[in-house]
Amino acid sequence: MTDHKSDPNRVDEATGTHLVGHEWDGIEELDTPLPRWWVYIFVACVVFAAGYVVVYPSFPDTAGTSGWSSRGDLDQMLKAETAARAPKLNAVAATPIEALAENPQLMRIAIEGGRAAFKVNCVQCHGAGAAGSKGYPNLNDDDWLWGGDIASIQTTLIHGIRSPGVDETRFSQMPAFADILTKAQIDQVVSHVRVISGQDQPSRAATAGAALYAENCASCHGDAGKGNREMGAPNLTDAIWLYGGDRASLTQTIAKARYGVMPHWSNRLDAVTIKMLAAYVHSLGGGEANPASIDAAAPETAAAATGETDVRS
Repeated sequence: MTDHKSDPNRVDEATGTHLVGHEWDGIEELDTPLPRWWVYIFVACVVFAAGYVVVYPSFPDTAGTSGWSSRGDLDQMLKAETAARAPKLNAVAATPIEALAENPQLMRIAIEGGRAAFKVNCVQCHGAGAAGSKGYPNLNDDDWLWGGDIASIQTTLIHGIRSPGVDETRFSQMPAFADILTKAQIDQVVSHVRVISGQDQPSRAATAGAALYAENCASCHGDAGKGNREMGAPNLTDAIWLYGGDRASLTQTIAKARYGVMPHWSNRLDAVTIKMLAAYVHSLGGGEANPASIDAAAPETAAAATGETDVRS
């Protein structure tokens, strides 16, 4: 770069513009004045920016002379939305959960509210489509450990499953049979379970396992392996498995036991949101009808209703 500051009055012959005195490889810089329209716009922008800083919040912990803030604007929007939703939520809150289905419009409101709550609180374990994964139940099927009617689902949400510190939580405890049975005996029980679940054909091992099952497992899962909802014992005769129905998974379950935990939501979500979550889960496809009420004055009807109760778990 060559500096021609010694001759500040030099003028470019082609344009008649003064040169600033700098040269790069024979190329010299012109001292061309800025267009006036550009200067006016620049000055206007500077003035506008100075005014904006005064009127609107531009620095931390400053509100501006207008008193407006994006946070305050959001708060107003949320308050307006809450006020608009209040009548619907109050209607859901005032309706017993078993009676929601009697009002289709109210049920739709509850389901949509539950859908939104599910996306925020439940997808981490049960998945976006509620199909679950190993150790996390699929909420779309009709297999329920503790009951699939809408009130039972609500109870599970409120109290959780094996949720620490909650007296009313759903609780079951399967013993680890590695301390009770030998490895060969556990393998025989696995063979029996795979037979009653339709995965294997009867065998000597399965026959021996049936006797072991009757001594150690039937008290919870039932003589036929259909499960027991009062204990949260799963149905062993269908094709739905929480941890897997292959030999390795069943061996692990019987030998070491399982202890999945679902948190109780009563300390995180309000009662209306829990009710809407129950409605949404119930609507996914596997929800069961409300259990028939038993009239103590009509023992025959009560017995019939009890006999028809679905015990799938």
